[in-house]
Amino acid sequence: MSGPARPAGPVAPLPGIAHAELRALGTVAALLVDEPAALDEARGLLDAELAAIDLACSRFREDSELSALNRAGGRPMHISDTFVDALGVALDAAAATDGDVDPTCGGVLVDLGYDRDFTEVARGGAGTVVTARPVPGWRVVELDRETGVVRVPAGLVLDLGATAKALAADRAAARIHASVGCGVLVNLGGDIRVAGPAPDDGWRVLITDGTSTAAEDPRPARAGEAHRAVAITEGGLATSGTGVRRWRRGRETVHHIVSPATGECAPSHWQTVTVAASTCVGANTASTAAIVRGAAAAGWLEELAVPALLVRPDGRATFTGAWPHLHGTTG
Repeated sequence: MSGPARPAGPVAPLPGIAHAELRALGTVAALLVDEPAALDEARGLLDAELAAIDLACSRFREDSELSALNRAGGRPMHISDTFVDALGVALDAAAATDGDVDPTCGGVLVDLGYDRDFTEVARGGAGTVVTARPVPGWRVVELDRETGVVRVPAGLVLDLGATAKALAADRAAARIHASVGCGVLVNLGGDIRVAGPAPDDGWRVLITDGTSTAAEDPRPARAGEAHRAVAITEGGLATSGTGVRRWRRGRETVHHIVSPATGECAPSHWQTVTVAASTCVGANTASTAAIVRGAAAAGWLEELAVPALLVRPDGRATFTGAWPHLHGTTG
């Protein structure tokens, strides 16, 4: 599965915080809980949620429901509740962003060479980039959420990478807290969700050049980067960027965030956009759409009063909403 940020680095928990790390969904998953005795049970619940999302939504598994739907040739297909949830979230994200985050971009990603797990894509690929074209658009997806039946036009390739990983973080954190009762943080390669009681000073999150590294790291941010270290007590956080998941396609360098309106890679106006929201899906949707919208993103996020940190390639930062910072807007 694709994702907007590179894997988070190692986590250094504070005393009383238990930590587990694993590879899943094409990235590094980190789990933090505030009750060490609950770690094994929480890890089992996380494993189950990640496995369910992968089996439903992976574009790189022949046995996934998404792959079966992409091969269905326009025939209606009955899908699992997990896939209904994930596809519904993707369609809702498209509607909320006027199509800037669109699940029908799979064909464009395949043309760009993103046709297998990113660890293989990153080694470089032959071929040339085909002529860009607008994506078919999310409105062609016919989903009956009550009956669990979906139909897409023949030849359409869906990709849920923009939202499915964030949904997995939301589902896993909520399930762990409901089942175990502890405070929990789930970090899936920069898609973060917390649930339950937080540490006294919140869950510390370090924002770097391509990820939200949700780490209970006691070290302070470097001078001049106070806005890159925040603490959250509820909801979700997500970082999207164009600087990490990049690869060569012929003579060109391409990346994984495309503009649905043109079928071209989104311009790198922002190196990263980090958004806080009530859910990880909401944060991921806004941060991905902001990358696509480029220069207009800051005004859009400000209008919505969304807390966000937008960083240009030269390091200048712009803040929107209630994003905490000490030095004001510098971009």
